[in-house]
Amino acid sequence: MSLAHLRFLIDRATGLAWRGLSSLRTRGWRASWQRVLKQFHRVPAHQRPALFLPEATPWQPFAVPASAQPRASIVIPVYNQFAHTLGCLRAIAAHPPTAPVEVIVVDDGSSDETEAALTQVEGLRYHRRAANGGFIAACNDGAALATGDYLVFLNNDTVPQPGWLDALLETFDAHPGTGLVGAQLLYPDGRLQEAGGIVFADGSGWNYGRFESALDPRYAFLREADYMSGAAVALPRTLFMQLGGFDPRYAPAYYEDTDLAFAVRRHGLKSIYQPAARVVHDEGTTSGTDTSQGPKAYQVRNRGVFADKWRDELAAQSVPGTDPDQAARPRRRRNVLVVDALTPQPDRDSGSLRLVNLMRLLREEGAHVVFMAADQQHAGAATVELQQLGVEVWYAPHSGSWPAWLREHGPRFDAAVVCRHYVMREMLPLLRLHAPRARVVFDSVDLHYLRERRGAELAADPALARSAERTRALELDVIARSDATLVVSDVERRLLASDAPHARVDILSNLHRLAAAGPDYDARQDLMFVGGFRHPPNVDAVRWFLDEVWPKVRASLPELRFHCIGADVPDAIATRHGHDGIHIHGHVPDLSPYLDGARLAVAPLRFGAGVKGKVNQSMAHGQPVVATSCAVEGMHLRDGVDVLVADTPDAFADAIVRAYRDAGLWRRLAANARDNVERHFSFDAGREVVRRVLLGRDGTAPGAD
Repeated sequence: MSLAHLRFLIDRATGLAWRGLSSLRTRGWRASWQRVLKQFHRVPAHQRPALFLPEATPWQPFAVPASAQPRASIVIPVYNQFAHTLGCLRAIAAHPPTAPVEVIVVDDGSSDETEAALTQVEGLRYHRRAANGGFIAACNDGAALATGDYLVFLNNDTVPQPGWLDALLETFDAHPGTGLVGAQLLYPDGRLQEAGGIVFADGSGWNYGRFESALDPRYAFLREADYMSGAAVALPRTLFMQLGGFDPRYAPAYYEDTDLAFAVRRHGLKSIYQPAARVVHDEGTTSGTDTSQGPKAYQVRNRGVFADKWRDELAAQSVPGTDPDQAARPRRRRNVLVVDALTPQPDRDSGSLRLVNLMRLLREEGAHVVFMAADQQHAGAATVELQQLGVEVWYAPHSGSWPAWLREHGPRFDAAVVCRHYVMREMLPLLRLHAPRARVVFDSVDLHYLRERRGAELAADPALARSAERTRALELDVIARSDATLVVSDVERRLLASDAPHARVDILSNLHRLAAAGPDYDARQDLMFVGGFRHPPNVDAVRWFLDEVWPKVRASLPELRFHCIGADVPDAIATRHGHDGIHIHGHVPDLSPYLDGARLAVAPLRFGAGVKGKVNQSMAHGQPVVATSCAVEGMHLRDGVDVLVADTPDAFADAIVRAYRDAGLWRRLAANARDNVERHFSFDAGREVVRRVLLGRDGTAPGAD
């Protein structure tokens, strides 16, 4: 065994012992033992994300992205370790961000090949400091050289993954009030290194999620964090300068990133962990991991400096030894559990859009929202969309069984919202047992038994009528056992006043953000319908429209085309594509071209219940609607003022032709419809019910303020 090898083993053993003793003193034996277990925890390969790692090929000149007007300035401080710097720059070059950037390397006095090589990298802004000053000095120098709107500090021992920077920058746009955004840090083997950091009351810190799976629901959603490692963070350049840069009292390094996050919050802004920005970090490459000697010793010293500076703020932090999951959860916020049969997909059905917007509204009101679908499946992009909203989404295999999951998590909830009677029927006993503090709220979505009863009447089918009565009995039983019930219209509330007179029933209708008014009358053409075809009323509506109404419309407007949009198209409708101006599109992820391009929307529903999102959505975009009485039920709409209403084929066709040809009528309908959405279906319209029923601001719900 060589002397160097022996020294390595001695240093590692003494370093582990030192850190172990330090942990015992600050966290106690239980938390310290948990840290040991996590370090040796094995994450299965299928629970590790696929990573891009550039090949370690011999040095050759190359180019990095460079813009004269960058949105972001990537500042990379380096001191020797050229092989790591090369890998970092090659990763940026291989997968350049879509945002315009400049890359600035600040050389803190390297003595290896760093200077000779990096001066040959095309597009790179290379700056060599006169003398070695440490990480903080190098970062502050790089910030002074930067010209981008945002500063992005990136360690040289990182490999940023494709899309990392765009995800960081998009966080500022999607979440107003954000001051600092940090990446998800991964070990080169794919295990999680950090999902944001936790700071305890004594100033000690913990890398949340260390050695776990990056796909675990606890670490996969956007959330506020106490701090983010300076290995990969972004913030507005003007903010960094206002805060005075990294505080030199921590020189040469350590705790400057934690200090920055606390300063950002004192400035009234949020520090956000962004899991979509993945960065591989070879932790300890530059400074090692032994806090008893070398550069890492400053970590111990600077903890005291930090604790002294932020004494008042630290008093509100969790005490050392607190379970990391508990410490990472938002404090002094109401916790709301939301459950639906499936993960909502707002680009496919109006019920999904309403539920996603309800979760948005809950977060706007300061609640922490947790969602799990009854099927416990990860729904791909739909799940990620919720996580990017800041919703904690759970799924298999991490969730385990519903009883086990609620046994662990139920006590933290102040309210539980469960959609659809058949889901609530299963969940109610578990919620009563495991979530004793929670107000249990049944969200009907629409009254199923009313919709089924109307369908049976239209079909004159006794078997369907009997089925509707069975649904009625089940739905009313759930309503009776829930603490509160949400319906979407006054029509349904009046029905329940008769059918369930002792139930607490509130209206929470569709929720829409009022879009910018679309193009004017002259810039539009054609007709559209949107609705998923797993919903029987939509199938009946389109078949009736194509068979009974469309031929009459085409007789007056032969140039007109009909765009039918919606997933799961049945064969009876799909076969009409390409005939008589009919275009069957199926699922369309982005409806904007049709909402802004079609002159009219139609809602030819002959039965159903609830409030129709397809009508709201068109009206919110300034697109007039021709609808049946059923389609506009409970929506506060006036025929000839906000909408045109017709129930027979002749009347429906005449209304389409009239609105299509009359520019003045079209403009009046468009303007009045937008006003209707703002009054009755905006976030503000639903805010009072959310505050009172779900957040307990009437003083009757349990839980903390």
